[in-house]
Amino acid sequence: MTISFDDFLKVDIRVGTIVRAEPYPEARKPAIKMWIDFGPEIGERKTSAQITAHYTPEELPGKQVAAVVNFPAKQIGKFMSECLVLGFSDSDGGIVLIGPDLKVPNGGRMH
Repeated sequence: MTISFDDFLKVDIRVGTIVRAEPYPEARKPAIKMWIDFGPEIGERKTSAQITAHYTPEELPGKQVAAVVNFPAKQIGKFMSECLVLGFSDSDGGIVLIGPDLKVPNGGRMH
């Protein structure tokens, strides 16, 4: 399916820094809860992600990630997810997070 550039611009993908992460043992599949700082315009948002194949909660704080910030909040079990962190599946199905390879300001929009 082909989309227009205007359609692409509707998806607000921003960079943020994970400030806190903790296990989410209540989730149906192993997951990690994260709180991400998207800078002063957007603020802090929380989410959960099934990223336990490659990440632990202890190593995530300080890591910058890309996330969609303009989806409506979604209830994930007993946790309200306020953004969608982006990643790719490796050859075994484990998720590898997407983020800049150099430090950039929180809240920067992908373009």
